[in-house]
Amino acid sequence: MKKILLVLILGTNVLFSQNSDNTCDIINKINALIQADHIRPKPVDDSLSIFVFDNLMNELDPSRNIFFKTEYDELVDKYRTNLDDLILSDHCDFLTDITDKYKNGLLRTKAVLEKIQKEPIDYNKNDTIRFYKKSFPFYLKKEDVEKVWLKKIRYQILDEIAETSDNLDSIKANFKSIEFKAKNLVLSNEICRINTLLETNVKQEEKVYNFFCTYFDPHTAYFSDDSKTSFVASLSKEHLSLGMTVNLNEKNEIIVAELDPNGPAYQTGQIKKGDQIVSISNQKETLQVSCASLETISTMILSESNKNITLTLKRNAGKTFDVFIEKKVMKDEDNSVFSFIVGKDSKIGYIKIPSFYADLDGNTRKGCADDVAREVLKLEKDNIQGLVIDLIDNGGGSMEEAIKLAGMFIDYGPLSIVVDNTQSKSVINDPYKGLIYKGPIVILVNSNTASASEFFSSILQDYNRALLIGSNTLGKATMQTILSLDETKNTDFLKITINKFYRVTGKSHQYIGVKPDVVLPEFYESVYQKESDFPTAIKNDSLEPFLKFKPYVKRSLIDKLAKNSTARLSDNYFFNNIKKINLKIDQLVNTPKAELPMTLDAVFNQKKTINALWTEINTFNDENNPLDVYNSSVNQFLLGSYPNDKTINQYQIDNLKTNPYLNEAVNIINEFNASK
Repeated sequence: MKKILLVLILGTNVLFSQNSDNTCDIINKINALIQADHIRPKPVDDSLSIFVFDNLMNELDPSRNIFFKTEYDELVDKYRTNLDDLILSDHCDFLTDITDKYKNGLLRTKAVLEKIQKEPIDYNKNDTIRFYKKSFPFYLKKEDVEKVWLKKIRYQILDEIAETSDNLDSIKANFKSIEFKAKNLVLSNEICRINTLLETNVKQEEKVYNFFCTYFDPHTAYFSDDSKTSFVASLSKEHLSLGMTVNLNEKNEIIVAELDPNGPAYQTGQIKKGDQIVSISNQKETLQVSCASLETISTMILSESNKNITLTLKRNAGKTFDVFIEKKVMKDEDNSVFSFIVGKDSKIGYIKIPSFYADLDGNTRKGCADDVAREVLKLEKDNIQGLVIDLIDNGGGSMEEAIKLAGMFIDYGPLSIVVDNTQSKSVINDPYKGLIYKGPIVILVNSNTASASEFFSSILQDYNRALLIGSNTLGKATMQTILSLDETKNTDFLKITINKFYRVTGKSHQYIGVKPDVVLPEFYESVYQKESDFPTAIKNDSLEPFLKFKPYVKRSLIDKLAKNSTARLSDNYFFNNIKKINLKIDQLVNTPKAELPMTLDAVFNQKKTINALWTEINTFNDENNPLDVYNSSVNQFLLGSYPNDKTINQYQIDNLKTNPYLNEAVNIINEFNASK
């Protein structure tokens, strides 16, 4: 028996050693590429060690209820300032040590939750709970474990109970039966979540790789072969898909919302709208939806490597049933350019660009720029008097597509200055001579307008080619490329920031974003994460201007139109009320909270406040007269050949009719035309 145990111990140590060697090997390959090619390489020192350690601990224990303070302090002493030395000396077994303590903490937590599950909870005991926006110090003491978890579970149960009805008296009258169900649901989900963390082969190594990368900047990242494939697919408008959309219902259950008749999910003949997804399997592992994170579920569904998916579904609270689905390549309607015409007397073209997708294989003309060009030609057949380009929520994509698209709207000249890690400057010039469209342009932007879409809009702004309206953009003016860590294997990759972009004026929107000519509020603007919110984001700087370029119109005209628009909207009902609601959102999300009594009344009132704000946002409508939005002649003809597109087409039209940003864009173009 002792001999067998010795063999097992020796075997385990060899396995850990191999894993440690592989971890260090990948990190050092990442570091070698970063030091050679990154726009701003930094030394691997104590600062990096602290950044990686703190982020890893925040990832593993965000609520500070898994590790004991003594365990955390021990890990701090051993690793917080030493990870850099260990990595450089090829000693990465620190991850095994941290993971072992983490798993012990999960097992300990599971035992506490199972104990709470068996015992009644005293809801009359005086207690309070406080919510923190940022991480707080590790405080969990051995003797406090049960007390801490009981407080968390008690609040979650009261929160679940508060969701069951808008009538507090009714809840109190049926408290016992409601509490029984709520307690069972909350604890089952928590225990299931712990089991998922224990049973799923979570690769903590990948977390370390990514924290190592993001120390240099937020957009440098490690990719496994699977994550690289999914990332590349996200830049295309056609990818492997189940052909269905899902959403969360009021019980936080994932429900099938829509089925594409051309998609594989619909064609199984077994799935219906409204079905609840209970679990998801990729044939290697199964995720129970009720206790897995939305991020994990999304990764399994969207991963290009998971070509076959088995969904376990439930219909109308009946028995569960399994459906095997083989994904197929489908057009992503949410990632495709589309256009409409606004107005009958003065026809204004509208083009929505959801992302700067690209044909990465280079076999077809399916990139964003060519798609926009086709829509412009369709609109011009109807003699449009102006063009609105909508980049709201466009998170970027292919820089090559952005360069091509900018070139179509600029006659000739430089588009941007690119700087690499040697501080060498190169100029990107307009790849096309002439313009695809010569009329006035307004571009819509918001906080989620990022990267390639900021690049495109800033060029048209600097050339006075377009007037920008909306809110300040995200602030990313860097470019990444994907490199293999080992070209003989091609299993591990690095998305690395290699260039910074500067505007033709020598200025940059890195970190600060592109400021629109007409600044308009949007919901949640104080909540959206900007580039400046990342602690390792590259700061803003500028170059001495050296480029010559010819503006399309005089800046004074743009300034006059912007000033008139701002005056026109000064007492606008919609935008002024967005500002008022945003103050409430800011107070709810960003203002430090007072301690909340752990009573049903207090939790119910808190829930009532949040739900009232959510209702106010969702039911808030623009009072402007509805816009006249319709298809171009060409698209109306094409729609007759593709009847399946009519539903999404009508949905898009209905949304645009009451869009206040589009309404003001039309006003600006009409004023420009009148001034001529």
